[in-house]
Amino acid sequence: MTLFSIIIVIASILLIFVVFVQNPKGGGLSSDFGAASQLGGVQKTNEFIDKATWSLAGLIAVCSIIMTIYMKPAQVEVPQEVAPTEQPVDAGSPDDGGAL
Repeated sequence: MTLFSIIIVIASILLIFVVFVQNPKGGGLSSDFGAASQLGGVQKTNEFIDKATWSLAGLIAVCSIIMTIYMKPAQVEVPQEVAPTEQPVDAGSPDDGGAL
């Protein structure tokens, strides 16, 4: 289960960076490469970022589902009500009126 937790954390951090690279108005990293005729850099960058976003989100979802299915429920011990036990009375105790 620790392995899945580590994978989820790493994928989440990478997903944050990929989302920051994107620009909601169509710019982002792809606009830094210039025109579309420049060796196809713009189109391939958009496709890569899009695929990376969906792949990382899918990886996080699948790992979360696997962890949920295979996680053992926590063992919670419910204390049972303890009935008071009677203590034997000493023969020489002051309750009896006996001598010490």
